[in-house]
Amino acid sequence: MLFDTDVLIWALRGSKKAAKEIDDDENRFISAVNYMELMQGARSRQEQSLIKQFLNALDFTVLPITEAISHRAVIFIEEHALRSGIQLADALVFATACEHSLTLCSANQKHFRSIRSLDSKVFKPE
Repeated sequence: MLFDTDVLIWALRGSKKAAKEIDDDENRFISAVNYMELMQGARSRQEQSLIKQFLNALDFTVLPITEAISHRAVIFIEEHALRSGIQLADALVFATACEHSLTLCSANQKHFRSIRSLDSKVFKPE
């Protein structure tokens, strides 16, 4: 499963529900975009280190942005940006999930519900 940044943030903040969602899947993936969002949101080097430790301890694989992923993300933006408000980062994450035939676990249902080629699992934090 590919976990979106929101689910990872919930887990890092101590959400048992997010932790269970992650623990229940043996094959854990994130996009390079998710990794960059986590690093960008860190408030210190210590937080960056904790995020890296968290991802390593749970054996997450970071998937790079490929030409195929970029192409699919462009199509998602062209087809869905006006209707759903999908942004660049989300389009790249969604395209990564599609290109690797992974289910996306995210609470960001508004932006991905119109993308029929995306297999998704809605995470509800509360």
